[in-house]
Amino acid sequence: MRPMKLTATVIAATVALGLAACGGEAEETGTAAPATSAPMATSAPASTAPAMADGQFGPGCAAVPTDAADPGSFAAMAQVPVATAASGNPLLSTLVTAVKKADLVDSLNSAQGVTVFAPTNDAFGKLPKADLDKVLADKKMLTDVLTYHVVQGKLAPGQLAGTHKTLQGGDVTVSGSGTEFTVNGTSMVVCGNVQTANATVYIVDSVLMPKS
Repeated sequence: MRPMKLTATVIAATVALGLAACGGEAEETGTAAPATSAPMATSAPASTAPAMADGQFGPGCAAVPTDAADPGSFAAMAQVPVATAASGNPLLSTLVTAVKKADLVDSLNSAQGVTVFAPTNDAFGKLPKADLDKVLADKKMLTDVLTYHVVQGKLAPGQLAGTHKTLQGGDVTVSGSGTEFTVNGTSMVVCGNVQTANATVYIVDSVLMPKS
């Protein structure tokens, strides 16, 4: 009889261990603690900085031909160097005449990566006729005036504000942001960020005069 009691004891112990194990599994697979949801990401506040222009901007751009086949259109100007590009733009015929008189066509067309502040015909018209005739007749003076409108490096709108050294040797100072800029305090950019093959052009409404 003693061996049977031992066997019964072993079986009882095994059953007890099995029940304990099942109980542990039941506790582990019970209702899980509620997951804490991650805090929702808050969007960053909208920037209050003025938007930079990706393309051409300014009221004067409306006078530029829109037909890509026209040599004065933005599309056509982007394919040729700056002096050639200006020759097709109806806003810049007086500037082109001045550039030719100063023999600067080849110099401007061969320049690598420049920014040109290009005065409109109306900008030249603001000058007293006697002063304009005097400048046009004096090649050195004309060269100084024209190269004062050229800055080394192609400046995007976001890089435009500040003081920049010109090819003439003097400085021009641009103030403003976004799509509104003034050069030397008086000359407004009326059509900006115009691309040519070797330059970025900002068409301005007044001629810039270097300090004598």
